[in-house]
Amino acid sequence: MNRKYLIAGNWKMNLTSDEAAELVREIVQNVGQQMDVEVVVCPPFTALSRVAPLLEGGTVKLGAQNMHPAVSGAFTGEISAEMLRSHFASYVILGHSERRSLFGETDTFVNEKVHAAIKNQLKPILCVGESLAEREAGATLGVIERQLEGGLRDIDGEATAGIVVAYEPVWAIGTGKVATPEQAQKVHAFIRGWLENRYDKSASQKMRLLYGGSMKPSNARELLAQMDIDGGLIGGAALEANSFVDLVTAAREQG
Repeated sequence: MNRKYLIAGNWKMNLTSDEAAELVREIVQNVGQQMDVEVVVCPPFTALSRVAPLLEGGTVKLGAQNMHPAVSGAFTGEISAEMLRSHFASYVILGHSERRSLFGETDTFVNEKVHAAIKNQLKPILCVGESLAEREAGATLGVIERQLEGGLRDIDGEATAGIVVAYEPVWAIGTGKVATPEQAQKVHAFIRGWLENRYDKSASQKMRLLYGGSMKPSNARELLAQMDIDGGLIGGAALEANSFVDLVTAAREQG
């Protein structure tokens, strides 16, 4: 199965609207017309309306960092899927380890978001990953399995077509540490196998699996060369145009 690489930038709580616009202009100028690699930028909510028009007519897609599963209501500070769609967002990051650890999001809550995203034609980037303590305890694959089972509960095979799974070893996020290509591939292969057992081989081969633990230009090619790694969910390296473009270039060369 020839899956198109996906490079998605998660900007987290960084950049004002003006700074976001400048970064997007640079990214679009460099990779905004190529079609070999799918490119997604996920700015803060406050920059969505500023960034969206800058992406018109190009191939770079807009994503969001989170959303609430409810349609509307008394959820102060939250954003709905419909609100994201009104800015022409295509993707949304769900279940990021920071949402789980800092804001107490459970697998059940993440699953509600996945359902709401699909219902509103948003493609979920479902994040799964283990902490350092869980890895040292040999519990990595058990944690991944639990998060997959919880996050994809009651999601049928047809709905998986637009779902992306991002493996993010929590111990490698923002720490400068990175899983070796072999460590990353082992978990990605496990995820691929789990998806095949849960759905079927066709569905598992179509779904893209991203690595989300400190991928940067210096290690991207080695990671992207692994059989089951189909791109990256990029944190720090997505905040600087040159490094983000270098990651897209690495994926293009690999493809």
